[in-house]
Amino acid sequence: MTGGHKNSSHNGELRNRKEKSNLIPQNGADIAENNISKCKTSNARTIGLVFISLLLDLLAFTMILPLLPSLLDYYNREEGNSNTLYTSLLHAVHSFQKLTGVPERFSSVLFGGALGSMYSFLQFLTSPIVGSLSDAYGRKPMLLICLIGIALSHALWSCASTFSLFVLARFIGGLSKANVSLSMAVVTDATDEKTRARGMALVGLAFSIGFIVGPLAGAWFAKSNMTSGLWGEKPALYALALSLVNITLVTMFIPETLPKEKRSPLSLSLSKAYDFVSPYHLLKFTAVKNLNNQQNKVLSKLGLIYFIYLFIYSGLEFTITFLTHHTFKYTAMQQGKMFLVIGVIMALLQGGAARRLNARGAVKAARVALLLTPLSFLCVASAAVTSPPVFAPIAWLWAGLVLFAISTAFAVSCMTAMASAQSPSEARGAVLGTLRSLGALARAAGPLLASTMYWYSGAATTYTIGSIILVLPAVMLIRLKI
Repeated sequence: MTGGHKNSSHNGELRNRKEKSNLIPQNGADIAENNISKCKTSNARTIGLVFISLLLDLLAFTMILPLLPSLLDYYNREEGNSNTLYTSLLHAVHSFQKLTGVPERFSSVLFGGALGSMYSFLQFLTSPIVGSLSDAYGRKPMLLICLIGIALSHALWSCASTFSLFVLARFIGGLSKANVSLSMAVVTDATDEKTRARGMALVGLAFSIGFIVGPLAGAWFAKSNMTSGLWGEKPALYALALSLVNITLVTMFIPETLPKEKRSPLSLSLSKAYDFVSPYHLLKFTAVKNLNNQQNKVLSKLGLIYFIYLFIYSGLEFTITFLTHHTFKYTAMQQGKMFLVIGVIMALLQGGAARRLNARGAVKAARVALLLTPLSFLCVASAAVTSPPVFAPIAWLWAGLVLFAISTAFAVSCMTAMASAQSPSEARGAVLGTLRSLGALARAAGPLLASTMYWYSGAATTYTIGSIILVLPAVMLIRLKI
C-alpha cells in the first residue's frame, strides 16, 4: 500500500510539472512563432473585413449606374420649364443645338458625361491627398471620414427632388471616394510580399461582385419609383443603409494598420502627393524611385498606353447606358440585367483564366484585350445605325457587349501586372499608385469628351471614331519591347 501510494504521488508530481512546463514557452523561438501565428490570423481577419467594407461600398456605389439616364429624364420633365440649375444649363446649350440640329433628347447624355467626369476628377484630386494624410495620421480615421462623406452623399440623393441637390450629392460623393485607395493601403499594410497578391485578389473579387449585384439591385429598388415618376429615392436609401453598416463595421472591427512609428511627417507626405496629381509627373513616373533607365523608359511608355486606352474606353463605356436607353428603350431593370451579364462574364474570366496567367501570359493577354476593345465598340457602333449590315441592331449590340466584357476582364489587370513586373519590390507601391492616378485622370476626362461627341454627332459616329482611336494603344502595346 505504501509503495503504491508513493508511486501514485510521484506520478502526480510529474504530471503537475509537465502541465506547468506546457504553460511556459521553452525558448524565444516559441514566443516568436506564437506571435507570428497570431499576427497572421489578425492580418487575415483584417483583410477579410476590408473585403466586406469594400463590397458594401461598391454595392452602394454601382446602384446608380443603370438609373442615370432615367434620373436625368426625370429632372428634364420636372424642371424643364422652371428657373433651376438644370434649366440654366439647358439654355446654355440650346443656342448651339439650334445651329447644329442636335436632338434635345441628347442633352441628358451631355449632362451625364459632365457629372461622371466631375465625380472622377474629384476622386483623382482627393485620393492622393487623403492617402498622404493617412500616411501621417493613420488609415482608420481617414477611412471613416471618407465613409461618412459617402453616406452624406447617399442621404442627399435620397432627398434630391431637384437637379441641383443631385449634383451636390455627386460632388460630395466624388470628394469622399478615396476610400478605395485607402482600402488598398490597408491591405498593403496587412500583407507581405508572399500574401499581397492574395489580398489584392480579394479586392478584385469585391469589385466583380459589386458590379454584378449593385446595378441589378439599384434597378430593382427603383422599379416602383420610376413608374410613378419619382427620382429613385428607394435605391438611394438602400445605398445609405449600406454606408451606415459600413461605418459601423470600420469603427468597431477594423484595426489601425499603420502604427505611429511608421507614419511620415505631414509635409513629406503632402509633397509626395503632388507627383500623383501632376499629369506630367504621372507620365514620367516621378514618384517612383530606384528605377534604372530601361525600367523608367518601359513604364513611361506603358503608362501612356494605359492612359490613352482608359481615356477613350471610359468615355465610350459611360455612354452605353444612354445608347440602350435612347435607341433600344431599355428600362432601368433591363439596364441592370445588362450589367449583370457583363459582370458575370468578367468575373468568370478573372477568376479563371486571368488569375492563372504568368508574366509572359499577361503580356499576350493584354495585347489581345486591347485589340478586342476597338472591335467591341465597332459592333456597338453598328448597333446604333438605323439599318446595320447582316444582323439586327440588338445582335450587334450584344456581340459588342460580350467582346467588351472579355476585353475588360484582361486589359487593366494584365497591364497592371506588366507594370508591376517592371518595378523593383520596394518601388512597386509607387508604380501601382501612379497607374491608379493615371486611370483616375483618364476616367475624369473620358466621359465628358465622349458624351460631348455623342451629343454633337450621335452614337454611331462616336463609337466609330472611338474604335479607330483605340487601335493606337493596341499597336503601341504590340510594339512595346518588354
